[in-house]
Amino acid sequence: MTTAGRRNGRKRVKKQNVKKCYCEGHCPNNQFNGTCEIRPGGMCFTSVEAEFDEGLGYDVPIYTYGCLPDDERGLMQCKGHLVPHEQSKSIQCCNDKDMCNLNLKPTYPERPTPESPSFSSPDSLPFTVLLTTVTFCLTLVLLVIAVVFVKNRRKEMQRKFNMYKNYPPEKFPNMEIHGPLSNLIEQSSGSGSGLPILVQRTISKQIQMIQSVGKGRYGEVWLAKWRGEKVAVKVFFTTEEQSWFRETEIYQTVLMRHENILGFIAADIKGTGSWTQMLLITDYHENGSLYDYLQAHCLDPGSLLVMAQSVASGLSHLHTEIFGTKGKPAIAHRDIKSKNILVKRNGECCIADFGLAVKFLSDTNEIDVPPNVRSGTRRYMSPEILDKSINMHNFDAHKMADMYAFGLVLWEMGRRCVTGSDKLKLADDYQVPYYDCVPSDPSFEDMQQVVCVKNIRPQIPHRWEGEEVLQTLAKVMQECWHSNPAVRLTALRVKKTLSKLDTDTTIKIV
Repeated sequence: MTTAGRRNGRKRVKKQNVKKCYCEGHCPNNQFNGTCEIRPGGMCFTSVEAEFDEGLGYDVPIYTYGCLPDDERGLMQCKGHLVPHEQSKSIQCCNDKDMCNLNLKPTYPERPTPESPSFSSPDSLPFTVLLTTVTFCLTLVLLVIAVVFVKNRRKEMQRKFNMYKNYPPEKFPNMEIHGPLSNLIEQSSGSGSGLPILVQRTISKQIQMIQSVGKGRYGEVWLAKWRGEKVAVKVFFTTEEQSWFRETEIYQTVLMRHENILGFIAADIKGTGSWTQMLLITDYHENGSLYDYLQAHCLDPGSLLVMAQSVASGLSHLHTEIFGTKGKPAIAHRDIKSKNILVKRNGECCIADFGLAVKFLSDTNEIDVPPNVRSGTRRYMSPEILDKSINMHNFDAHKMADMYAFGLVLWEMGRRCVTGSDKLKLADDYQVPYYDCVPSDPSFEDMQQVVCVKNIRPQIPHRWEGEEVLQTLAKVMQECWHSNPAVRLTALRVKKTLSKLDTDTTIKIV
């Protein structure tokens, strides 16, 4: 065979080993579609990748066809060693015949659809960030409110304290107080607003505590002595400074002194930067509160009348405005109950505990309501307070609420009054109002249900019908606890009614 023949033979062999592949999207010279050739070792390929179609809302396959050279890189791709792609991609290869890659159908792995972040899911990052931010903001706001509250509270405390600090007894070592307390009070300014502050502070420094005689939600009451005279010292809890401020302010009101209002002697603040002790020094009455007295004693009609009249007299003085240069504003107690009424040695009563009292300023037609979080005693709350229909800016509404509570106190006293002949005198056991309707410590809802919804009032015993004082008292108390505040008697009207009854009783005895 000639040289030319051998050369042509080799060409035919080589031509037979070359195979054609279909190409599309990956063609030589960037032609649109057609064929490409591979030599031995090369591969035809078909690849597919996922492309997200926004219109359809899911992935659609995009196929590419072409030739891979016989170098190492091409073979590596066919073995699955693809460079990672952002989108899912897969490739298949063949070289067994021409255009073999047209029959290849590679599939790509489904791309997982990410779940939309849910702000209600505790496991989601946005929810955690939102929760943390809200918690931080709320904590910050509460902290700011607490700081402002503490600062304002300290300013108020300091303002009140400065009034007493200007008169430190230590600066007056030669200060002498002569005579009993009764003389000191009579010799004071005459305004009826208590002793001068310097004298009050001097007395408080010389008080000798004897024993505790009572404890309540405001603090503790002690029997004490000042130069041999018995006095009562009310020591307030540190959380009750507003009650101390208010009670001190009420007691030092001009023309406040009255025989049926607990006698005020002195008020003082003791302490350092770390602790504060607030004292209120008053007259001491060994019989204690009306609540305690009624449990241990029965009353005859005369004693009952004296007690009821004295309470009405004290309440009338409290409610009445006295006009003049040194006048007295009208005051409502707002916590009338048997525990806040003391029994004096002469059988009369006096009203105590003015931590919730309000003053009516007629000049500006405003009510001076104390910034105190305490409320009255639920058992003695009037219907309008329980159903929240009371107008807190109407001073008469507060006075009428006092009269409702006073009616219940009259009922407590009336139960302990004896009736019947000398041989058979009867008196009921002491009970608090609504003892048979609500628990010992009733809730606001308990009282509202009984007083407002069911319109229940304490029962009037039949035995009262045979006693004139109790008959009159029954009529008075029923008008005092009427559901309509406008119908209730005033303290002055009750005082006059009981005074007339006292006069009639005296005339009959004579």
